[in-house]
Amino acid sequence: MIKPEPPRRATIYEVARLAGVSHQTVSRYLRGERLKPATREKVDAAVKDLDYRPNQLARSMRTRRTNRLAVVLPMPSTFPLRLLSAASATAHKADYELELVSVEGGSEARSDRVRELAESGRVEGILSLASLDEDIGSTSPVPVLTTGDYDDQMRGLGLLADGSPVVDVIEYLVSLGHQDFLHVAGSQSWASARNRKRVYLETIERLGLRSHGVVDGNWSARSGYDAIVDLPDDTEVTAVVAVNDTVAMGVVRGALSRRWQVPRDLSVFGWDDDEIARFATPSLSTIAIDREAQGRDAMLRLIAAIRGEPVPESGVRSINRLVPRESTGRPRQGPAPARQG
Repeated sequence: MIKPEPPRRATIYEVARLAGVSHQTVSRYLRGERLKPATREKVDAAVKDLDYRPNQLARSMRTRRTNRLAVVLPMPSTFPLRLLSAASATAHKADYELELVSVEGGSEARSDRVRELAESGRVEGILSLASLDEDIGSTSPVPVLTTGDYDDQMRGLGLLADGSPVVDVIEYLVSLGHQDFLHVAGSQSWASARNRKRVYLETIERLGLRSHGVVDGNWSARSGYDAIVDLPDDTEVTAVVAVNDTVAMGVVRGALSRRWQVPRDLSVFGWDDDEIARFATPSLSTIAIDREAQGRDAMLRLIAAIRGEPVPESGVRSINRLVPRESTGRPRQGPAPARQG
């Protein structure tokens, strides 16, 4: 005799569909959170009609250790690999595995996904690299830590957007004797590019130096190349502050196309300390960014929250370090070499 299969249990999604609300609203109903009376009545009716019973196994999992953590970030074109690598290594050292979750959309979509993860019983804690709803930490069954290092398009914020190291760059170049500068900026939709441009202009004015312009580039090597090629033949520029190493490499190539030598005729400073910058000819002076420190710090704070220990304030105060290399030297004397050919 064939034994009939037991009736399939209704899901939270079916309850939400019948009630005409989101599944996150049903989750809040099940947690006993405050809802509008009309909304609560609709969900209550749907629960009764479907004879919905919460999955007690999933609920019980929330009280067990899963040794899994989640990192949530916006859907990126590139991943912050160095930060994630350090976060992962820190988690593994504490006996946790890491689950990476990228979410398309803004803070509301990320917040919904974080709530789902928190209620799933799969993870013991969640780290979000971008903003979430303000109240999510107070209602989540597991610790949720938000670093806010990135916006919805994975553009750097906070320490990643700090423009203050431009002061160090310019003061270093002044110590070599430079007085005439050019800045090749990045896209002004990025906070980091805006801040570096602002600090550049403020520092030039404060120190009484001469700026021969700010070229609003787009983070590309081409923008650096074009900025140098377009300088007039009688330019007095002796030092270029580029918004990143890619732009700086374009600047170097533009200088070579004019038969200038770097740094004899033009000093060039980048930003990021990309590997290619260390092995270029000449090696590129730059600002090194310790993204690994951010990843380690955030993960240690999340683990402290999971273990019920006091969550320390972020120990990272600065992630930027000046790295002088072969692309900067003393300024040339006299006009720049004339174009040839």
